[in-house]
Amino acid sequence: MAKAKKEPGFEESLQRLEEIVERLEDDELELEQSLALFEEGVKLAAACDQRLDEAEKKVALLLKNNEGALVETPFDGDDEE
Repeated sequence: MAKAKKEPGFEESLQRLEEIVERLEDDELELEQSLALFEEGVKLAAACDQRLDEAEKKVALLLKNNEGALVETPFDGDDEE
């Protein structure tokens, strides 16, 4: 029985997306190559966006207070307490 191909993680997808952008910006590619890379990049960006949305939903569930009400707190990555 063949194993299903595992989808790359968020970090791997983001790294590949960065590689694609660099190639599209720096290399002189044939039109077909550029289109193929662009299509792959669009799919990776959508997958990353979906993963971020899922993570946001999980975080929101974790932020519910003792009564079960969602306590919305703005996320500011610069806060260091």
